[in-house]
Amino acid sequence: MKHLPSHCLPCEGDIPPLTKKESKELLAFIPHWLLKYPKIVRTFTFKDFAHALSFVNAVGKMAEKEGHHPDIEIHWNKVTLTLWTHAINGLSENDYISARKINELIHA
Repeated sequence: MKHLPSHCLPCEGDIPPLTKKESKELLAFIPHWLLKYPKIVRTFTFKDFAHALSFVNAVGKMAEKEGHHPDIEIHWNKVTLTLWTHAINGLSENDYISARKINELIHA
């Protein structure tokens, strides 16, 4: 299995999106995420709104640092994150790198 880089790389739409097969293979790097091709999605549940919002702020900080941003839905104690690379209208390694970093926020 291939190794994911440590950080996101700029994507200007000059690469093809990952195939469904490649996307499935990379799920091994990001436990609890679901492939809803051509996107990956995960819902997180928290004790209350304050904890959910704190998580969203941490995700935002990480996303700014990496230059790769998820779509975020927040509903009281639940946060759903959707990742895909808009510039290529599909999945790239950046989505899996971001998902892995988001998972690490939960365990930090």
